[in-house]
Amino acid sequence: MASELEHECPNCGEEKTFYRAAATELHLGQKTKWSCPDCDYAFVRINGDIDSSVSA
Repeated sequence: MASELEHECPNCGEEKTFYRAAATELHLGQKTKWSCPDCDYAFVRINGDIDSSVSA
């Protein structure tokens, strides 16, 4: 699994390289926490399908 991910950071207002802060295996799949190196923003993805950075 990659340790870097290009993603839009809402705090910084631009595309940033996020770094994998943590990863664990769940019954739903791989849970990965990504964090922006320039601010405190972080989000979680589960198995690549569920993304906490996308609001409903």
